[in-house]
Amino acid sequence: MREDKIYKRETYLSKIRGFYDDDETIKVIVGIRRCGKSFLLKSIIEELLEKGVKSKDIIYIRLDKRPYKSIKTPEQLEETIESLVQDDDFKYLFIDEVQNIKGYEEVIDSYRGEGNMSIFITGSNSYLLSGELATKLTGRKIEIEMLPLNFFEYVDMKRFYAKNVNDNIYVEFQQYIREGGFPGSIMYNNNEDRIRYTQNIIQDIFQKDIKPNEKIKNPEFFRTIQTFIVNNFGSMISVNKIKNYYKGKNVNIDERTIERYINILENAKILYKCEAFDIKSKEVLKGERKYYLADLSIYYALNTDVRINYGPVLENVIHNYLKSKDYHLSVGKIGKLECDFIARKGNEDYFYLQISKNIDEEKTAEREYRPFYQIKDMYPRYLFVLDMIFQNNIDGVKNVNIVDFIYNNKELK
Repeated sequence: MREDKIYKRETYLSKIRGFYDDDETIKVIVGIRRCGKSFLLKSIIEELLEKGVKSKDIIYIRLDKRPYKSIKTPEQLEETIESLVQDDDFKYLFIDEVQNIKGYEEVIDSYRGEGNMSIFITGSNSYLLSGELATKLTGRKIEIEMLPLNFFEYVDMKRFYAKNVNDNIYVEFQQYIREGGFPGSIMYNNNEDRIRYTQNIIQDIFQKDIKPNEKIKNPEFFRTIQTFIVNNFGSMISVNKIKNYYKGKNVNIDERTIERYINILENAKILYKCEAFDIKSKEVLKGERKYYLADLSIYYALNTDVRINYGPVLENVIHNYLKSKDYHLSVGKIGKLECDFIARKGNEDYFYLQISKNIDEEKTAEREYRPFYQIKDMYPRYLFVLDMIFQNNIDGVKNVNIVDFIYNNKELK
């Protein structure tokens, strides 16, 4: 990706902009490898320079690239920071891939709150925000969870870099589903290269994030569980269901091992868990839950089948889009019926969502509307479909076209 021309992802900049000059709050940006964290830091640096901050007051240390790749200890990190501080003027410290330094927390915390430094750090996995970090970083911190490009950003970024965008936005959406939203993949001109790019990301995650932090005695078993979860994204899954599935294939995997491997995939930001929530009792249900992929290209990179199963795919698209806008999502359960998502934001915004490729057939429409009729409260209801909408509201349910909604960067309301 061209270093001299940076696509600014306003979704994330807007979350962090108010903290640029805050020396008390450590800004923590996390997300799957190559989702754009480094370029977010560069966007922030660009904005600081535009508002008059001098380049001498900006310290940028990327720990996975030269000349800082050789830094391995907290002491070396502190020495490097000190060598780059030229005077007592207010500084902006950016440390990229900080999880590469074990014990970095005390160094970062020692600079916080002294009145002369604003600190930004990034990491590619949840180990960055472990209980140890929460304990050692005694002051305030904000976490920005970053995802690969949503469809709005995908099209906007392609235009920004003068890449071809199909006049038929629905054709472009199909391409987005298969090729995904890793920003770097946009710079490749054919699907095969983009898929290889995602395959390399998955390999890097295992080698750089998982292997150094987790003891995996049987990598083949780990990949087996990874394949099962990836291939069943958007489906209700339980540890017991996975165990019984492989038991039927004469493969015995301990439940604790399955649970641990799933947690590892979550920590590496490959998967996002979506708990089941009972709408009547207002309680999170134990056992079964759904998992969604950080990017749909992960599925296509690990499978030869390129057909689109629209049910889970469209759910994944909506899940990631709303997550990028800070909605908390869960699967709604009401008796034997299921509401695809309950979306919550803040203390007041609460929505029920159903998602379907189309509602052309009467049976399909009836199935999608049925959970709404069982919900007694009056929170807004949305039915997202891929087909064109001919009637916007039916029985108080807002019928919305998925492509139009995301392409125009809309919010639930």
